[in-house]
Amino acid sequence: MGISVMASDIIMQLLFIFTLIFMFLWTLNIPQNLFNNFRYRDRSIYAAKRHFVLGADLLSRSRSTGDRNLAKSAAEHADKSIAINPNDAAVHILKALALDLQGFTTSALEALEAALSPLTAKSLSDGERSDALCKRAEIKMKVGGGGGGGVEAAVVDLVEAVRLNGGNAAALRLLGECYEKKGMSEEALKVYVELLKAEPRSAFGQVAVKRLRSG
Repeated sequence: MGISVMASDIIMQLLFIFTLIFMFLWTLNIPQNLFNNFRYRDRSIYAAKRHFVLGADLLSRSRSTGDRNLAKSAAEHADKSIAINPNDAAVHILKALALDLQGFTTSALEALEAALSPLTAKSLSDGERSDALCKRAEIKMKVGGGGGGGVEAAVVDLVEAVRLNGGNAAALRLLGECYEKKGMSEEALKVYVELLKAEPRSAFGQVAVKRLRSG
């Protein structure tokens, strides 16, 4: 009985101390500030996602209509989302695609560099990283004008893209084309065979394999 009373006294003392501590923190506005910070963070996350969704919709409409003003608006929404959450790789990719659609290849490449940086790439799945690397390789070739430097840089990205996703048909096709430009016919043939495994009905892959085998 005595032990029970003693335990009750200790619990009451602890509750009293915690109440005093909470009242002291309340006078410093610490609980209110914590609540406001969580509420602001939630609103920020929602705003960032909203800009991303709007930008993605505008990009889709720009592709289907050919209206570059829509692509410009998509890039603007991407910038707004990045300002809120700069560590979301998907938004940087959206910006890159919108800039590329407008013909701003160098700026698009910079956006993809940001998306694939160690800090932001963590938010991408292997398949998404593979697609982003493929797109970066494509843009590197545009920036390099199809020259040797652009092809070499593209091959590095494409090899990694295929490693991450062996069924990435776009990466396989572009890698085969790069190997052909480098005069590496055997490597190109192997890649095109893999392309046909990923896409058996690929007319490009069928023609490429037949051409290289007969050549």
